[in-house]
Amino acid sequence: MKKLVLLLIVLSFSCKNDVSKKKEIIAVVDTSEVVKDLEIYDYDGLKPFLNKEDNKTYVINFWATWCAPCVKELPYFEQLNKNFKDKNVEVVLVSLDFPRHYEKKLKPFIIKHNLQSRVIAFDDPDQNKWIPAINKDWSGAIPATIIYNSEERKFYERSFDYEELENELLTILK
Repeated sequence: MKKLVLLLIVLSFSCKNDVSKKKEIIAVVDTSEVVKDLEIYDYDGLKPFLNKEDNKTYVINFWATWCAPCVKELPYFEQLNKNFKDKNVEVVLVSLDFPRHYEKKLKPFIIKHNLQSRVIAFDDPDQNKWIPAINKDWSGAIPATIIYNSEERKFYERSFDYEELENELLTILK
């Protein structure tokens, strides 16, 4: 496994009467430990995340780094996670990126965007099995989201802005 190394060099120049200039290296950070163990599941492994019957409300978002509408709405899921974490809500981001892109695209994306929600990589080639199993009306298009708790379940094959996402969550939290 290749280690991802993020080299952050910040050059700071300050001039005193145009006589001296100061150059400074602020930090060198090895972020390989940040996303060392990406959770990867097939449908059987993912199924428990989609059907928990406890006292939490779950927001499960299906996305990919190559999906522009998905990437656009990710900050809204992150904000929802931050705002509702203490209200017994768990946000899970299920990446549909291809396994060959985990190291070079998905992991760097998670680090770059500092994703705080739980990220799961989904790897199951049998789309004819898992798409209708997740929702019988799902075409397989992303972004797609499930919001559920032990009393109610809603499926959305669309993107959200923050207000829409929060309102949908609130209808289930009641």
